[in-house]
Formats: sequence, C-alpha cells, structure tokens
Amino acid sequence: MPIRVRLGVMLAERKVKSKDLAEYVGITEANLSLLKQGKVKGVRFETLDRICRFLDCQPGDLLRYEEAPSTEVDIG
Repeated sequence: MPIRVRLGVMLAERKVKSKDLAEYVGITEANLSLLKQGKVKGVRFETLDRICRFLDCQPGDLLRYEEAPSTEVDIG
C-alpha cells in the first residue's frame, strides 16, 4: 500500500512516549504499535484528531503517500 505512517517519526521528533500518547488517545499500546507499523486498514477520524492534538501536528505530518514502484516489465 502506498500510504506510509510516520507516527514513529513524529513521536521521536516530539520526544513523546507511545505509552503517553496511547493513554491520551484512549487506545491500547498494542493498537498504537500496530498503527505505528502501518499494520492497520483504517483509523477513525476521532483517533486521528486526538493524535494530532497531542502531537500538535497535522494529519499530513503522520501520513505520506508514496507511489509504489512499477512492477511492469518492458519486453521491448
């Protein structure tokens, strides 16, 4: 999937512990870890809102679109 989650980067930049963010947002540390790893299929806007409030950032700071490299082979 071409959407990359940069939550780990934001936590490091803000010097925030995952435990503190998870507690503020109201989710388990395990679910926050899955989100950081990009292993979730979706995120609620309410959750995204609370993360952005706590980290003082925009959703675009947390999520990046990176086009996947083409797997087509040019046979010429």
